[in-house]
Amino acid sequence: MIDLVIIAAYLTGVIAAGIWFSKRQKSTARYFLAGRNLPWWAISASIVATETSTISFISVPGIAYAYGGDFRFLQLVLGYLIGRIVISILFIPSYFREELVTVYQLLQSVFGGGVRALSSAIFVVMRIIADGVRLLLTALVIAAVFTALAPDQASHLVIPASIIGLGLIMIVFTFLGGIEAVVWIEVVQLGIYIAGAIAAAVVLTGLIPGGAAAAIDLAAAAGKLRFFDFAFDISTTFGFWAGLIGGCFLTMSTHGTDQFMVQRYLSSRSERDAMLGLLSSGVLVFVQFLGFLFIGILLFAFYRPDRIPDWATNVAAPFDAPDQVFAHFIANHLPAGLMGLVVAAILAAALSSSLSSIASTATADLYAPAVKGRDDRHYLNASRLFTVGAGIAQIIVALILMGETRSALNIALSVASLLNGPILGIFLLAAMGVRGPRAALAGMIAGLAAVTWVWLGTSAAWPWYVTVGSLVTVAVGWIVSKESSAQVR
Repeated sequence: MIDLVIIAAYLTGVIAAGIWFSKRQKSTARYFLAGRNLPWWAISASIVATETSTISFISVPGIAYAYGGDFRFLQLVLGYLIGRIVISILFIPSYFREELVTVYQLLQSVFGGGVRALSSAIFVVMRIIADGVRLLLTALVIAAVFTALAPDQASHLVIPASIIGLGLIMIVFTFLGGIEAVVWIEVVQLGIYIAGAIAAAVVLTGLIPGGAAAAIDLAAAAGKLRFFDFAFDISTTFGFWAGLIGGCFLTMSTHGTDQFMVQRYLSSRSERDAMLGLLSSGVLVFVQFLGFLFIGILLFAFYRPDRIPDWATNVAAPFDAPDQVFAHFIANHLPAGLMGLVVAAILAAALSSSLSSIASTATADLYAPAVKGRDDRHYLNASRLFTVGAGIAQIIVALILMGETRSALNIALSVASLLNGPILGIFLLAAMGVRGPRAALAGMIAGLAAVTWVWLGTSAAWPWYVTVGSLVTVAVGWIVSKESSAQVR
């Protein structure tokens, strides 16, 4: 009962926060950008809370737990750090040269309204899919907890009911409080799920004979303490070169040209605060991923899948998928009260809402250019309708993906990698001084075609998708722009 009380109290608090911040949401500037008055440390915490969502909380421990799993995922995180440095130098200064509502407004003066609208539409679709996955993953955890507490009840209904319930809560607090509510709730969320992860790790350690030292010895014997893989193999997801290069390009796209993240920089007090928030978040994210992977090692030592004969073929044995391992431990082995805290932590991560960024993009980049001349109140109301519509769409995506058994982390990052590369490419073209819609559109079409071919026609791992998509976009766009310049002469 205490677990349910803790979970209910947290969800009630989220709704209450949305109601509290709703008092300030009188304009689109406040609703989308919090009056441009958020401090750097809140921006940093918000970025970390967004980046280390439920997908990280559940999936990353499963990476280290699974057969062949180890710490090589951190090579990708090194790429994340380098990408943040590039963004701070190359992109953030341009965000503060003019009063932007969305990052895609930068493309209007360079490539025209068509490119801006296409980029915005791609972002909206990608973000709806990615956060539908996030909803699904959280629902799986809730189902595991429910099954443990009430095994004789209709557990098959828990996943769809959880998806719908969480989706509605996310819609309500974002609808009411805008980005201001989202960011400050994420600051609280960060503290909750760090505490939850640490608490779970402490309990795990106590349940393993010999504690953490024994877990490390078992992991070493199973080859799970490997950090680097310098072999150049494009099919390896967590290799050094895929991590360093692919992770850098992925972060440049997700954190540099994606409204979900850029909205947080635009809400900060200054260019310096935006940079400080982004760079400090990189350090925190690295430490967090290291901790989540270590939890995977503890789970391995606790469940001992290496003793199961078919471990090599059933990589998540005795479970069906790596994402289920940590969820099972939380539901079946944490003491009363602590389980409620950890589930609240997972819910906190799940409720890191992208609905505000989707609504701002749909309103500023798609709706307002088509429906001109209305007052600010009209666009504020429209953005709230887009918030509701995007939330419903994410719920539908989660319901459709309920039967998926692959790692949710791979699904989400694969989707982002496919679509973000061409978007990053046109921002790089703009930074290179290329102008005109023809070059940008030709580059984007070529980039999408190239990354689709890589996805469907090769064995390349998803960290390479953004790299290929962005570089092909840049190359084709640059060539077309040179040909256009030569024809003018």
